[in-house]
Amino acid sequence: MVCPSGPESTGRLSFTQGLIVGQLSVVLILAAFIKFFIFGDPPSSDTSASLRATERRARTLAHKQSLLSLRSSSQRHGQALNRKKSSVLRNQPALTIGSILSKTYYNVDGHQPESLDWFNVLVAQTIAQFRSDAQHDDAILDSLTKALNGTSRPDFIDDIRVTELSLGDDFPIFSNCRIIPVDEDGLALGNGIKFDAASAARDGTRLQARMDVDLSDMLTLAVETKLLLNYPKKLSAVLPVALSVSVVRFSGTLSISFIPSNPSQSSPTMMTFSFLDDYRLDFSIRSLLGSRSRLQDVPKIAQLVEARLHRWFDERAVEPRFQQIALPSLWPRKRNTRGPEDTLGDGVGSVGRARGKEVARDLRDETHLGDAGRRGPAPSLRHRRPLNTNNEPEFSMPGSLLSVNIGAGP
Repeated sequence: MVCPSGPESTGRLSFTQGLIVGQLSVVLILAAFIKFFIFGDPPSSDTSASLRATERRARTLAHKQSLLSLRSSSQRHGQALNRKKSSVLRNQPALTIGSILSKTYYNVDGHQPESLDWFNVLVAQTIAQFRSDAQHDDAILDSLTKALNGTSRPDFIDDIRVTELSLGDDFPIFSNCRIIPVDEDGLALGNGIKFDAASAARDGTRLQARMDVDLSDMLTLAVETKLLLNYPKKLSAVLPVALSVSVVRFSGTLSISFIPSNPSQSSPTMMTFSFLDDYRLDFSIRSLLGSRSRLQDVPKIAQLVEARLHRWFDERAVEPRFQQIALPSLWPRKRNTRGPEDTLGDGVGSVGRARGKEVARDLRDETHLGDAGRRGPAPSLRHRRPLNTNNEPEFSMPGSLLSVNIGAGP
């Protein structure tokens, strides 16, 4: 038997070769994807932190350059509103940065950084109380479940269930606090620029507190869900996913400043805080994919989740962005007063309250004993007035002589 030769055999051979080459290409691409994308070794934490710090620093420098260009290209004019002021209130001198620093004996150029041991104790007590309240009736667990299963959850993700939640057992340590002057945009003055208290108000300079923050703890949140494939029909495939994210360490520089209130715009005093771009945030991320044949701790998933968390934090609390909180009024008010009398509803009184009751009872007994020998019923304490020789009430005029009285009758 002779094999046919010609265009037909050549066409069959080229088709077979193309099919084999195509299959090999698909296998090679799939193998490379699995090797480098799923099972590839992630970069070290130091390398990742260095790359992120470089990106954040470049973003901060670009923001500063844009602010400087805007200042040089535009001139800002302010007009003072001439309003009629009250003649009762005394005209206080203008409160400037220089007067505040001189009256508080603080030198921004030579003052040494301060430790915040007392502040760390207060923060630790607050966090301890927050952890205690969070464990009561699973309040934080219910809140997290509602937040994770909100309206923004995509259709291909099933209900998310929290399987582990740990708020840690350590506390952040604040240290190296210093007060520095910043311009109206929140940018620190250059190293070669010396602070001038006389021109601070004119230049829009304000004070900012900066302190170092360090936290080494294990804050863990673990969830379980399912990835749903709804094409070509609903629930065509289901992939169980378990994810655990732990914050291992955080270190950075926290900056806090105050924005005075503006009565003309009815804006209260605001407190702003943000972190500098040189912070360090380390995560420990574990993952589990599948139900029978499970893939554990996929490196690429850890990289994606960590990048997403860093971006979420950068967009909210890393300069040039900041968080702004309105401060309540600190003027003493009656509704905010608390003291020993607040425990009377519980049947528990303080020593001072008990002593006051005894004095009132003794005064009442003496009053009844003094009125026992008089004729007629004893008048009440509210309507009792001093009596004259005719047993008629008499009244004294405030500011009059002791011997001059005005009787009720002729």
